[in-house]
Amino acid sequence: MTHNIGYLTIGTSNDTSEFAIASIRLWWLTYGIFDYPNAMEILLLCDCGGSNNARNYIFKQDLQGLADELGIAIRIAHYPPYTSKYNPIEHRLFPHVSQACQGVIFKTIETARHFMANASTKTGLSVFASILDQVFETKRKVTADFKENIPIHFDDFLPKWNYVARPSFWEVPDFI
Repeated sequence: MTHNIGYLTIGTSNDTSEFAIASIRLWWLTYGIFDYPNAMEILLLCDCGGSNNARNYIFKQDLQGLADELGIAIRIAHYPPYTSKYNPIEHRLFPHVSQACQGVIFKTIETARHFMANASTKTGLSVFASILDQVFETKRKVTADFKENIPIHFDDFLPKWNYVARPSFWEVPDFI
């Protein structure tokens, strides 16, 4: 929000936790690591539906894998059900993307990407849109081992919706 930049990932497959994780990975490796080189943690504000649902253990398992892969903690703050309208992204990005795409027929995925990336505002909002052209498997199940030994650290305040995946090699106290 500080940089007034929106990042969109357009998928050509199913909206799965793998897609959500691949989108986060793409953003981090393409932009985030360069914009925030000293970051020790990423904060993601998520709604409570779809592939990154707060009750979705496969998302948590994939998130833990991404934290291990990237070597950075990933903190999730879910908006409780029916409150995603308070997510600042809903108001700062999506209306302008919708307006940029108004009346356009998306004959190709590249057309969609082009028009979404051209969304802007008078205050300088710019949008980067990427295409993830990969097939994501549906109906994956979380491993029994993950549920039994869940490495995700749940916050004391609203643990159902607030948690952090830390790289497995970190030895950090739970209060951080």
